[in-house]
Amino acid sequence: MSAEHPIIAVTGASGAGTSTVRRVFKRIFDNLGLEAAYVQGDSFHAYNREQMRALVEKARIRGENFSHFGPGANLFDRLERLFRDYGARGTGMVRQYLHTEDEAAESDQPVGTFTPWTKLPPDTDVLFYEGLHGGVVTSEVNVARHVDLLIGVTPIINLEWIQKIKRDRDERGQAVEDVTKTILRRLPDYVTYITPQFSRTDVNFQRVPLVDTSNPFVERDIPTQEESLVVISFRLNSRAEADIGKLVDTIPNAFLSRPTTLVVPGTEMEVAMEAVLRPAVKRLAKVRLKALKKKDKDEDD
Repeated sequence: MSAEHPIIAVTGASGAGTSTVRRVFKRIFDNLGLEAAYVQGDSFHAYNREQMRALVEKARIRGENFSHFGPGANLFDRLERLFRDYGARGTGMVRQYLHTEDEAAESDQPVGTFTPWTKLPPDTDVLFYEGLHGGVVTSEVNVARHVDLLIGVTPIINLEWIQKIKRDRDERGQAVEDVTKTILRRLPDYVTYITPQFSRTDVNFQRVPLVDTSNPFVERDIPTQEESLVVISFRLNSRAEADIGKLVDTIPNAFLSRPTTLVVPGTEMEVAMEAVLRPAVKRLAKVRLKALKKKDKDEDD
């Protein structure tokens, strides 16, 4: 962790709502005049799309588990190195994973590949990571220890599966049976490497549907915001110190289910996120400014 070069990480699976948090943070950064370095977690996957497909098939034949959730398919050491380098010097090496044809055309590379490693832009105020492993800890790496504010975003597991099935069916043309096999293949890594991160976060945003999702493998529609609640849970001694009582008073129909757990309507998710996260970012910015002033003074003496 670093006073001069703070790191904010949002961890959660694709489709969990991390993009909403990114939008909220970008608005906060812009309003506070902070220049952020944005890092996507999938840029630290170890293999491009075609390589990953081949390795998954080999693992299937051998009866082994292999997924983007686990260490075998990711460069956890390089992610930790980025966080360590940024915290120490405000720099680090990054690349981009090319998801779409437009991104690939812009880089003149095939879709599903990576751009070359390059240095982060100079003179940024904060690093913002969004991906699967912002708080991952294994026997070899500890990414979480470098993070100054760690946010978890996750729907309940049945809703997460519904969202994945619908996305892979509609956007990638996959059959429900094939998506189900992927879910089963990834489950051991999900339990081992993804869910423990949500016990290390400062605050979790968990979307809970108010409609029946008991069998996600036959459900066809994703519950709307109007059909959902958002459970916002603060870890004890959280660095996202929020005035929960004030939040209850200012967010329509919000209530406390526990002293450290705020529940809001799904329609108020983005409002609640900004109300919770803005004070935390302001504190990081204030600490950073104080540290930079002290550094300048020490250099002058």
